Amino acid sequence: MAIIIPLFLICAMFSGTYASDPDMLQDVCVADLTSGVKVNGYPCKKAGNVSASDFFYSGLAKAGMTNNTMGSVVTAANVEKIPGLNTLGVSISRIDYAAGGLNPPHTHPRATEMVFVLEGELEVGFITTANVLISQTIKKGDIFVFPRGLVHFQKNNADVPATVLSAFNSQLPGTQSIALTLFTSSPSVPDNVLTKAFQIGTKEVEKIKSKLAPKKSS
Repeated sequence: MAIIIPLFLICAMFSGTYASDPDMLQDVCVADLTSGVKVNGYPCKKAGNVSASDFFYSGLAKAGMTNNTMGSVVTAANVEKIPGLNTLGVSISRIDYAAGGLNPPHTHPRATEMVFVLEGELEVGFITTANVLISQTIKKGDIFVFPRGLVHFQKNNADVPATVLSAFNSQLPGTQSIALTLFTSSPSVPDNVLTKAFQIGTKEVEKIKSKLAPKKSS
C-alpha cells in the first residue's frame, strides 16, 4: 500500500504535466523569422537583437480592400507580422466587409475566435459536430465566439460596409476555407471524390474549380 500511493502521485503529476502546454521559461521569445529552423513555433532571437519594433504593428489602422469576389478581406496581426507574439499564444485580425460581403465558411484548426464589431451589422454562425447551426445577428459593440476547429462564417447583409476585430488564442491560428480547400488544393482532390461527396457531375466540379481558381495577374 505504501508503494502504491507514491506511484499514484507520480502518475498524476505526469498526466497533469502533459495535459497542457508548458509555461514559458523566459520573459519573451521574439521569433527569428529568418533562421529557417522548423519547430513548433519559431526559435528565439538573441536578446541583444530584440527591439520595440518586434512588438509593434500598425497594419490594422486602415481598412483593407474589399473589391474581390467575396467582398471581404482579413488583415492578420499574427507572429508573422509581430515577432514578439512568439510563444505568447495570442493574435488578432481585422476583417472588413463590403456591403453584401461574405467571409465564407472556414475553420481555424489551432484557435478559438472572438469577434468584436467595430462598425456595421453581420449575420454570423458556426456549425457543431452534431450538424447544428448556431447563428446570431451582431451589431456595433457586440461580441460573438467561434469555437476552435468548427466551421463558421460572417455575412454582411446590409448595404453599408462593416468591420470587426477578431481575437485568437494562438499566435498563428491557421485558416482553412472549406470551398478553396476542397476545390483549389494542390495536388487537386480527385474529381470522383468531389462528385460523390457533393452529388454533382464532373462538369459542375470543373465549373466550381474555374470560378475559385486564383486570378492570374496580367
